[in-house]
Amino acid sequence: MNYVPRLNKKYKEEVVQALMEQFQYSTVMQVPKLVKISINQGVGGATQDKKLIENAVNEISAISGQKALSTISKKAVSNFKLRDGMPIGAKVTLRKEKMWDFLDRFISVALPRVRDFRGINDKSFDGRGNYSIGIKEQIIFPEINIDKVSKITGMDISFVTTAKTDAEALALLKMLGMPFKNQRN
Repeated sequence: MNYVPRLNKKYKEEVVQALMEQFQYSTVMQVPKLVKISINQGVGGATQDKKLIENAVNEISAISGQKALSTISKKAVSNFKLRDGMPIGAKVTLRKEKMWDFLDRFISVALPRVRDFRGINDKSFDGRGNYSIGIKEQIIFPEINIDKVSKITGMDISFVTTAKTDAEALALLKMLGMPFKNQRN
């Protein structure tokens, strides 16, 4: 028996049909879909403390369920004591089952743990159907042990879709369960 993530099943059975009716697509291939989710974390203090990069990579790996990579600087900036080729962050790109599993955990477990949560902003689309959100604390994810966290850091999460417009991407993410606060039509 093959494993199919819950949100992937919901997308195939409910969301595709609803989007076809809403936007009057002539074929199923025109319906926007989620392609990948990228998680990035910049570590500002990494120039002084190399251990911060290891912590960031380990935390993002635990959150995503996939090994994260450390990002390196492309040029030197003397004001930040940054040299060319120094590690300055961590990143991971999720696709297929891991992407759907992460999205499910993000919507149903992590976002409700945000302090004073009233929904996410629906204005963070880029004009081409991609959505980005910034998380202020990595401790909203249950995979992170609060006792072992040395420094609370944030991260950026980008949802890349095949949607041509922001309205299509908003409808797609809303039907998948993203809790947007402002309802604009």
